Amino acid sequence: MTALIILFWIFAFIVFYTFFGYGIILWVAVRIREALRPRPSHPVEVEYPDVTLLIAAYNEESCIAEKMENCRSLQYPEDKIHFVWVTDGSTDSTPDLLRGYPENTVLHDDRRRGKSAALNRAMQHVTTPYVVMTDANTILNAESIYRIIRKFDDPEVGCVCGEKRVLSDGASAAGTEGLYWKYECALKKLDDRLYSTMGAVGELIAIRRELWEDIEPDVLVDDMILSMGIVRKGYRIAYCADAYACERPSANIAEERKRKVRLSAGGFQATSKLRDLLNPFKYGVVAFQFGSHRVLRWVLTPSLLVLLLPLNIAIVCLGGPMLYTVTLILQILFYLCAFAGYFADKKGKKSKFHVPYYFLFANLTTFAGLKYYMNFNGNAAWEKARRA
Repeated sequence: MTALIILFWIFAFIVFYTFFGYGIILWVAVRIREALRPRPSHPVEVEYPDVTLLIAAYNEESCIAEKMENCRSLQYPEDKIHFVWVTDGSTDSTPDLLRGYPENTVLHDDRRRGKSAALNRAMQHVTTPYVVMTDANTILNAESIYRIIRKFDDPEVGCVCGEKRVLSDGASAAGTEGLYWKYECALKKLDDRLYSTMGAVGELIAIRRELWEDIEPDVLVDDMILSMGIVRKGYRIAYCADAYACERPSANIAEERKRKVRLSAGGFQATSKLRDLLNPFKYGVVAFQFGSHRVLRWVLTPSLLVLLLPLNIAIVCLGGPMLYTVTLILQILFYLCAFAGYFADKKGKKSKFHVPYYFLFANLTTFAGLKYYMNFNGNAAWEKARRA
């Protein structure tokens, strides 16, 4: 029984560290770093450099008008911002609609080979020193381009991550994604203040054009591979909360599952492709940040979370101390709350139990993501999730 107890506490510690402990340690480390060695300020440049807003769109005809209205509302000199759309594989009227706007450069290929291949092709046509990438179904705040470009005044910054905001009233379990992103954004800010944000989000990411390298066509999560590849080169990923992309949550939990499975599979793939970043002798604090914020959450912790319950049951059945009866009751209560959230979501009811349900759902989809990754055939094209 001693071995079971040791395993239980090791697993419990890793689960706690992944979801809460890392944030606490990060907060303390940031306070110490900023007290001992404040990050130097850089003079703000007054000119507006040329920038390309690059948007990959696949069958997005329903949101083109809203997206173009948003593009035209961006507060950046018209002669300095260039709109490039790549619509490879689209079979609806997306390319034709976009050609109706004179400011657009539309790149279209009938073949659908995935987003990474589309971005690689599009970047051959980009000559501006900075590139901002976003999605067709996201809305940017008016000052986003200016705010995100200003981050490059720091020569150590090679990539900038904008903030993702999910517009939801929490009426469904899928809508609980917004709460997750609020916490994730808080961690990204702290990561940046310690050294570097651990990966950018595809909804709003900017890079120095000179640092672009073609993404392997089989990559499932292009934004992570692209941004962390720039960290590999010795640059930082800066976080810009003043530049944000707003989008609706998935239409329902089934649609959210499509997205989560892809992200989970991409997480396993990214861990494999970026595993050298876990070398502390070469990458220092990046190894700590990447391992804690990304690899544990992607690869290890979901399995340990699930194993805690049978471990706890075994300890209680073998006559373990009363403490383990208490932890078992707490675990059972958690799972009951998650099931209550599941049934509330099935009935379309708003419920406070959506939070434990979404948390459990997000971790369980990791197993489906692993299965997909193990059977992955190299085709990175993916069925997108419908939004609410």
